[in-house]
Amino acid sequence: MRNLLSLLAGALFGAGLFVSGMTDTTKVQGWLDVFGNWDPTLAFVMGGAMIPMFVAWRLTHGRRPLAGGDFPALPRPELDHRLIIGSVLFGMGWGLAGLCPGPAMASITYGGIGGLVFMGAMIAGMLLAPMVASRLDRLAAAT
Repeated sequence: MRNLLSLLAGALFGAGLFVSGMTDTTKVQGWLDVFGNWDPTLAFVMGGAMIPMFVAWRLTHGRRPLAGGDFPALPRPELDHRLIIGSVLFGMGWGLAGLCPGPAMASITYGGIGGLVFMGAMIAGMLLAPMVASRLDRLAAAT
């Protein structure tokens, strides 16, 4: 049952990314081009994601998921080097490629060679991230 719910949630998420235009790299890059041909429509996509998530965080307090397990804890509000570096790298990748991990997965079947290169680079980054993070932690602890 849990796998079926996961499949349905993933399919709904992918369909939402497609319908909202998040899998169209030119639309995403148009959102980031604030001094050129700016396309503000993705603000509605972001609002359409953040507002329900805000409500969901409020409603899950003291509850358990129907499919078992626990809801994830609220993220820590502190800004640390991991969050800042990760945000900068994520933003650079998003701006250069016009994709982030969710839309990249949703567009892998029709994104052409560029989508496959992006997925390869993303997977390589995910494999390298723990090593880089531990090195940064050691450097931060030494200072």
